[in-house]
Amino acid sequence: MSIRFDGQVAIVTGAGNGLGRSHALELARRGARVLVNDLGGARDGSGASLTAAEQVVAEIEAFGGEAIANGANVTDYAQVEAMVQQAVELWGRVDILVNNAGILRDRTFAKADLDDFKLVIEVHLMGAVNCTKAVWDLMRAQNYGRIVMTTSSSGLYGNFGQSNYGAAKTALVGLMNTLCLEGEKNGIKVNCLSPTARTRMTEDIIPDPKILDLMTPESVTAGLVALVAEHAPNRFILGAGAGAFARARIVETEGIYLPPEQQTPEMVLANLDVISEDSQQQELIGGLNQTVKFVQKAAKALDVELG
Repeated sequence: MSIRFDGQVAIVTGAGNGLGRSHALELARRGARVLVNDLGGARDGSGASLTAAEQVVAEIEAFGGEAIANGANVTDYAQVEAMVQQAVELWGRVDILVNNAGILRDRTFAKADLDDFKLVIEVHLMGAVNCTKAVWDLMRAQNYGRIVMTTSSSGLYGNFGQSNYGAAKTALVGLMNTLCLEGEKNGIKVNCLSPTARTRMTEDIIPDPKILDLMTPESVTAGLVALVAEHAPNRFILGAGAGAFARARIVETEGIYLPPEQQTPEMVLANLDVISEDSQQQELIGGLNQTVKFVQKAAKALDVELG
């Protein structure tokens, strides 16, 4: 099965360099018309040199693809709306949104500046919210859409000095978990990519060139393309890096029921091992499923017949 995007329109944010550039190039190679977004990525007529986004557009055009550059700041909803409108006016639709734009402001929590913390949340989380909101009604109307949030192992598992980044990246998983439910009836699939690659953001963190040589953006992009394909999954967290791929899941153990007289913090602590027993753990689809499970446990223990 060959994945193609002929006739489709993709928006990739933060696409002037690194992973975003790789994503934009590969989508274009496979037939998509690509809006290459990067902050400051379109000139106002005063500059002589190509911006990063324009350079990516030039690369796409060189192999016969179709692309435009856009310099919208993803934290500014008015600019994001104008970006989406630019794509629609030129190409008539938007099929794919890759929320890739991001920044780092690494500090331990003790030394973190709250303005920097808010900025990281604003770019990663609200930037993705703004872009997704701007295409959501379009995708609903056309009964088709593919959206990818870029999460991170720093959010899924934690990383020293990245409390701001990790909080933003985990929030994107929560956003996906709800939007994939709300969009499904209109043919919209929402997934998360958790990448690790050699980019400007990681080169200062990983000093070993042998490691960096393995972490090509192109290997991650293979996973991204799968997540925006026609036959993509829905609600999938795909880890990708150095040519390796894995699925991350949020699961819940079966747990236990404590009768009213034992519903104390002491009993909860005393039963943590039993609560943590994972032989029957499962991935819950929708928060209400947890409520149903808990209520059913209580009703069974108390011999209450539910309607």
